Amino acid sequence: MFVPVLVLTARESWHEKVQGIDSGADDYMGKPFRIEELLARLRALIRRASGQATPELRCGPVTLDPRVAKVTLNGVPVKLTSHEFRVLSYLMHHRGKVVSQSELTDHIYAQGFDRDSNTVEVFIARLRRKLGPTFIETVRGLGYRVQAA
Repeated sequence: MFVPVLVLTARESWHEKVQGIDSGADDYMGKPFRIEELLARLRALIRRASGQATPELRCGPVTLDPRVAKVTLNGVPVKLTSHEFRVLSYLMHHRGKVVSQSELTDHIYAQGFDRDSNTVEVFIARLRRKLGPTFIETVRGLGYRVQAA
């Protein structure tokens, strides 16, 4: 298993960067840095570690580009609400794995949200209408899954 390494340090001279990368680091950031840049670099490292070179996620005919919040089905743009996009993005980032309803709720809402609500089921139903009835699989009693292929 490949574990990416990002060095965060106050040392930022070019020879220290070279030494850090030659010592096994995959990326190197000197202080001060913006959290947005750190998160972007972490996303890039995770993509490369999982064998994915681009930030686009593909599952069969569906492509999701998180950089521009765009989803296409067979190359045709699909309009999604922000919550639908977040649900789909989470499922596609965890493709092949069963994601529970409570995990999806935690991902798309603040902690004070009513856990007994059926809004996740509503978002899943809307996504199925837009992407096809078989794209998101229900695993009875466990949650939802988007297949990796």
